[in-house]
Amino acid sequence: MFKKFLVASCLFVAVGCSTVPITGRRQLSLVSDAEINTLAAQQYREVISQSKLSSNSTQTAMVRRVGQRIQQAVETYFRQQNAQDQLSGYAWEFNLIQDDAQQNAWAMPGGKTAVYTGILPITQDENGLAVVMAHEIAHAVAKHGSERMSQGLVQQLGGQALGAALSTNSATTQQVALQAFGVGSQLGLLRYGRNQESEADRLGLIFMAMAGYNPDGAVGFWQRMAARDNGASPPEFLSTHPSNETRISDIQSLLPEARKYYKAR
Repeated sequence: MFKKFLVASCLFVAVGCSTVPITGRRQLSLVSDAEINTLAAQQYREVISQSKLSSNSTQTAMVRRVGQRIQQAVETYFRQQNAQDQLSGYAWEFNLIQDDAQQNAWAMPGGKTAVYTGILPITQDENGLAVVMAHEIAHAVAKHGSERMSQGLVQQLGGQALGAALSTNSATTQQVALQAFGVGSQLGLLRYGRNQESEADRLGLIFMAMAGYNPDGAVGFWQRMAARDNGASPPEFLSTHPSNETRISDIQSLLPEARKYYKAR
């Protein structure tokens, strides 16, 4: 155990860490943006090729419109911070997958985003959809996938042969990538920690506001999600996500900050 910790610590020092935009939190980063964006693009193409895309042109156009507006907001924010290089290699893509049983959405590193038709009745309208997509895109631009993948590789490999695992695109690397990106054996299964979820809530509110969507709509969306769960969620201390009650309360406390960025279109 000590040896594994020592190797992981050495890797941490050697590779360094990155900083999450807006929040300024330092995070473990053992995988380069180029490597993780390439892995994400490969996994995204695989998911899309194995899925049925929606034939509803109106809903598909809405998903792409919301995605493009949030993309522009993200690019504007990073440009204002003189940090546009952090989006280098992004090849944004937004698709609506026909699956009414999946009440979910996700975004991979590099801007590859998918929404499932099952979540549309809960989002209800374009503003509600912006809540979801901005949150998922926030995970991507905050490099939560890279952080989770770094943690997973250290845990599984103990730092040994890390470079080889990445260069050969091994089965272990592929599986860790799937889990880190939020795409497991059940498509759309999120695997982010509570802190990352809360961070994505904050960033997502700001990005959707910058895109011209009302961040106040996030409260209604999460209330509808809570009603859908109908008390079936596990206790918060057993969950990787904040409880619905905690999340709604936290979002309400974040709204004053997000409203500063909001200008209705």
